[in-house]
This record gives sequence, C-alpha cells and structure tokens, in this order.
Amino acid sequence: MSVITITAADVNKLRTQTGAGMMDCKKALMEAEGDFEKAVDYLRKKGQKVAANRGDRDAKEGCVLAKVTPDAKRGVVVTLSCETDFVAINEDFVGFTTSLLNLAIDKNPATSEAFLALPYENLTVAEKITEYVGKIGEKIELSRYEVVSAEKVVAYIHPGNKLATLVGFNKSIADEQVGKDVAMQIAAMSPVAVDKGDVDPSMLEREVEIAKEQLRNEGKPEDKIEMIAKGKIEKFYKESTLLNQEFIKDSKKTVSQYLNDAEKGLTVTAFKRVALS
Repeated sequence: MSVITITAADVNKLRTQTGAGMMDCKKALMEAEGDFEKAVDYLRKKGQKVAANRGDRDAKEGCVLAKVTPDAKRGVVVTLSCETDFVAINEDFVGFTTSLLNLAIDKNPATSEAFLALPYENLTVAEKITEYVGKIGEKIELSRYEVVSAEKVVAYIHPGNKLATLVGFNKSIADEQVGKDVAMQIAAMSPVAVDKGDVDPSMLEREVEIAKEQLRNEGKPEDKIEMIAKGKIEKFYKESTLLNQEFIKDSKKTVSQYLNDAEKGLTVTAFKRVALS
C-alpha cells in the first residue's frame, strides 16, 4: 500500500484556496489522500459541523456595511454577524463582509434568500459563509440584507462598522452634504418611518393605548383623554418620523423644511437603518 506524502506546498495551496488553518488543511489532505477536491469537501463539511454545533450561540457582534451603485439609484446594507468583537474588527472578517457587499451591488439580488444563493468562488454565498465558520470557529450568519432604490440613494457607515443607513430621495441632489446630513440624522435619531402616514398601524395603535393608559394613571377625566392622547401622538410623530423630526444641525427646522430649503421639492422616499442589536 502506497503512502501519501503531503508536502508543505500542498498544505499552503489548500490554505490559500480555502482560507482554512494550516493544521486543518494538512488533516484534510491526509483524510482525502491528497485529493484537493475531496479535501475542500472535508473542510466544508467541517464548517457545516461547526455551524451546527454553534447554532445555539448568540451572534450579536459583527460588521455592518452599506454602499450604493455607481449611478446612486440603489443601495445595499449587509450585516455579517459573529459572536465576538475580536472577530468583528478583524481585517479579514471586514474584508469578507466587503466582498459580500460588492457582490450584492454587482448582482442586485432582491432578497436575502436570493443573495445567499448567488455564486461565490465555486460555492454559493451561503456555502462560503459556512466555510468561513470552519475557518473562524464562531457562529457566523448573514443577519440583515436591506435594499433601497430611488432616484438618488445615499449610504452612511458610522465609524466602527456597527451601524449603517441608506436613504432614498425623490430626485438627484446638487449638494452631496445634504444627503449625508439626512443619512446621519437617521443614524442618530432612529426614526420609525418617513412620514406620519408611513407609521405601521399596529405601532400607532400601541402608542395610542400607552398614551391613554398614562393619562388614566395621572387621573385625567375620561372625556378629556381622547383629545390629550391625540396631542401625545403628534409628539410621537415629531420625535419618531423622519420628515417631522427636528433637524439635528438646526433645531429650528424639521428635516422636511431643511430638505425643501436646500432644494425645492426635495424629500425622502425610503430609508433603512441597520444596527447591531
């Protein structure tokens, strides 16, 4: 029976191809009797096993990145989650997340499911993430994939890669700072909707009930509660809907007023705010 010789060059080749650790690559080649394709399968299977074993772990750290297409009519936010901040800030992990974001910008998948099914280096995105689990030894998952399309889309990544926003406008913007200001407003003030009419009805109903219960606890007469509750809801709109919020750089203006002053008729059509929970 012949003895399979695994050279350092073979190990390095597999490591370069897969990104797996040196000892893992050596063991994979030995198990596969020097067959590179079988060795890759072995490492992928290892990654799947690691993913399954760590499926009950919390992936609360990660990297949140956003980018727009060259024509600035579409933007994408990708969040790749992991277990520890040590991994999240690692240059290789950030680079991997960036490569996923670039793929999403290039291929334009509509949903996270479609994105995970895209080809990535002879694998799918989902398989590549699983392979990366084997390399890192932590639970890793695509936890958010968001898209905004508009006449003009602006992206903002907060320093540290833990928070990113996309904001879509109804037309192009002459002053790029205006778009950045609104993207940063969304990051800082966390609005729940663009305007009053965009608030989820169930959220609004909950706010109304909370306001009424607070008023009852304060001893307000029942015949006055409805009217006072409406005032509280107006305050909710002002604090929680983007266009009605005070503009963070000039509290004398709402965001809507700031946009119209910057360029007549300019407004926001959609936004996404993605932050690690």
